[in-house]
Amino acid sequence: MCTRAARHQPAPLSSLPPQAGTSSGMAGGRRRGGGGRRGGPRQHPGNQELSPSPASRSPAATMAQQKAGTAPKTSRPKKPVEEPVARAPDVDSLGFQAMDRNVPGLSHVILQKLNMKSYEDYKSAMDGRKSGSDFGIRTYFDMFQKMEDTFKFCAECKKLPNALPDPKSLRRCKRCQNVYYCGVACQRANWPLHKKFCKKLKLVALDRLVEWLVFTGDIPFPTETWTKPAQDVKGWEDWFSMQGQLEEKLGAILAGRYMTLLWANAGKPRPEDGELRESVRRLVTDFHSRPLTIGLGLQLFGINPLAKALTVHVVGASHVETLNARLTDYDELTRMFPGHQGIEVVMVGVDVVDGPIMRPPLATPAPQGRVYLSSYKGLYHDFWESHVETKLAARPDLVVGFHPGFHACPDLLAGWLPTLLLLRDYRLPVLFTVYSEQELKSSLQILVELEMHIMGYATNPFASLRPEQVYSSPNKAPVYCSSYYITLLGPVTLAVPGAEELEDGDGWQGGEPSAAGAAGSIAPGLG
Repeated sequence: MCTRAARHQPAPLSSLPPQAGTSSGMAGGRRRGGGGRRGGPRQHPGNQELSPSPASRSPAATMAQQKAGTAPKTSRPKKPVEEPVARAPDVDSLGFQAMDRNVPGLSHVILQKLNMKSYEDYKSAMDGRKSGSDFGIRTYFDMFQKMEDTFKFCAECKKLPNALPDPKSLRRCKRCQNVYYCGVACQRANWPLHKKFCKKLKLVALDRLVEWLVFTGDIPFPTETWTKPAQDVKGWEDWFSMQGQLEEKLGAILAGRYMTLLWANAGKPRPEDGELRESVRRLVTDFHSRPLTIGLGLQLFGINPLAKALTVHVVGASHVETLNARLTDYDELTRMFPGHQGIEVVMVGVDVVDGPIMRPPLATPAPQGRVYLSSYKGLYHDFWESHVETKLAARPDLVVGFHPGFHACPDLLAGWLPTLLLLRDYRLPVLFTVYSEQELKSSLQILVELEMHIMGYATNPFASLRPEQVYSSPNKAPVYCSSYYITLLGPVTLAVPGAEELEDGDGWQGGEPSAAGAAGSIAPGLG
């Protein structure tokens, strides 16, 4: 059994889009991250609490995958019908278990707020078998109130409202507007710990609400072709400097209808415009972090999108990447590499969600100048056998795994093992992201034991700037999606073709890459 639960937690109610499925036109949800062989946990190693899911910061993003889309599905693998020998645990289930270990009964509260009776109902919603109208949300106020209710437990004694003599006695910290206490005694006892994180948790609570504008379409704002070569864009400061009329775009979001609706129904006073602008900026980085991290990977491996059409596989994709995903979500790659020959991004994972991107991978090059999203619902090594080896899908130029989490426990490592060995033995260029330095160390140790050639690791210049909290244990240092990356190429025992050029030209190998301005603070020799 896992010593700790998966990073996955229920996805957020704030992800409800404004049109779909309830009497007030709400349902839906989605978001970010990555996944293991079965969707993948994102978590810190050891016995720490699970880290937050980029898709799970508030409780219910499941909530609706509303209309799951009717695009054609990929053909099934041509293997015998036997189940794979190593079956990884259901990571969403692990997330619910983790919450209940920290706050007994919290998963039941979340299911109740989603109008669900069991975890099976939750999975049904995630798989697109439950309509938006089933969630019992009737108004915007109702939606935001139900979301807030799932955070109502005492941060000190962990009691839920129904365990208190007066369920209404919980009071929210006035500073952060995030954590709750059942009384003055618990608040005072918790303050020495909470004061370390109070300011950051205020940002977390604000971003959790403003994230709704991602699902209404207000965020991100329209972007433009980069005015600098990709290799000269060292991070988010450079990226924002290329956005024409930035202040006007941010101002339009703040003055928009849905920002007004949000603060009319959130049950909290509207923050100052300066705070809201910074929140929007953080959420914009969160949205674009994945495509820009893919672009960084292409640069690190010297793969030129202008020279030929490219295929990128996102391995272990789950609802984090695919719930309510739009066909245009990775178009920033076109701004990053103007004039590219075509880029296909294929989401591969057991928990990929039906929707617009649920269409078969291309057997021919991607259309010139376009980013084409497709997906396959299944295990990566099955996809390789049924599609790549049979030429139904292109061999990848780069494989990316966002927060794979194979370090977290033996069961999850066993689930990832066939994919890791395939990536190694076929000498595929691989980039994995992790949340923290501790995750980085644990992941590197496993990759070394698997004799994978670690080309480099460093801080990610395109990590999300949005702070994430552990859902059921908020008084911990927040983490950020894709904070660090690891690059791999083949087995360590082989002289990998082209590796010398990469190492010499970019000045990194097994330590701190200098490419793309990734000035890592991680000392060589971790793990």
